[in-house]
Amino acid sequence: MKKLILLPLLLLVVQLSIGQQKAHILSLKDSSSFSFVLLPDVQNYVKYDYNQPALELLTAWIADNVSNLNIKAALCTGDLVDQNECLVPPFPRFGNQTSTQQWEFVSQAFRRLDNILPYIISTGNHDYGYTRAETPESHFPEYFTVERNNQYTNCLVAVYNNRLGVPTLENAAYAFTDKHWGKLLVIALEYGARDQVLHWAKELCGSEKYRDHKVILLFHSYMGSGDNAPLLGKDHYKMTPLNGGKDVWEKLLSQTDNIRLLICGHYAEANESFAANVGFRTDKNKRENDVFQMMFNTQALGGGLSGNGGDGWLRVLEFMPDGKTVHVITYSPLFAFSPRTKHLAVDTAPYNSFSFVIE
Repeated sequence: MKKLILLPLLLLVVQLSIGQQKAHILSLKDSSSFSFVLLPDVQNYVKYDYNQPALELLTAWIADNVSNLNIKAALCTGDLVDQNECLVPPFPRFGNQTSTQQWEFVSQAFRRLDNILPYIISTGNHDYGYTRAETPESHFPEYFTVERNNQYTNCLVAVYNNRLGVPTLENAAYAFTDKHWGKLLVIALEYGARDQVLHWAKELCGSEKYRDHKVILLFHSYMGSGDNAPLLGKDHYKMTPLNGGKDVWEKLLSQTDNIRLLICGHYAEANESFAANVGFRTDKNKRENDVFQMMFNTQALGGGLSGNGGDGWLRVLEFMPDGKTVHVITYSPLFAFSPRTKHLAVDTAPYNSFSFVIE
């Protein structure tokens, strides 16, 4: 009888020690690299209750791969919700969730990363006003606070007031160090950042404390799609003042020595062309340094703006141990989840798998 009891227990121990047999495991090109994981606009996951598990899968996947991919932080290009203050969702185009339900869900989805790693978010136009940017009010500061995630303690170094005069994570800077890359500063700015915000970011980058840092700027609405993607002008929303991509380049990026990479979302084509929903360009700043600019927004893939939310696509930005090369991996944990679709999990098209060098 004892042998019969011990055998199932032994099998259980063996199963627990082996763990889940994953369909696909993503690896870095070099085990000495570190990474940032980039989430595009997530509003189309959030606005439908039946799409929401896909976003939970993405944040759970990030949490599960912190060690495997040596992730320093998760980044998100904004539009956390589809409507900031909508009580009666105009289903089906704009979802079946009220704004309160949307904010509560997206907050919970990111909570999977609390006390595991920092997440850095640039707010989008849908995160303000009644539906999109009629007014400067946003529920973002209520749900995304410094206190909820102890991983901000070691990296959050500066904040600036939002449009209502309150210091929040809408304008915030985060510092990181790496033995190969040295000092890095990631700055997330509010949607349509005011001139005062651009001046704050410029002064911060040029300050004695941070002028020796390589700076990554996270900004929601900046450029379109394609190779050498066009910069966007000002969006036509009632909330003013607004700066568009051309303004941000002229007032901040071109004038700041150490901003070397900008990441944005916002722009989307409602079709199944991946190439139409990503963009990249390189320009020289006033010191003749290359400034790399990347747009990544997959919210319309997987069935358009009323589809599955984006097919689970994210990007892993691998910072190679040579201290200058960034390799981009475009990956879908949703496709990787099943042996039947894992062959689709890594998109190897040249606009989704590429490298650039920050000298």
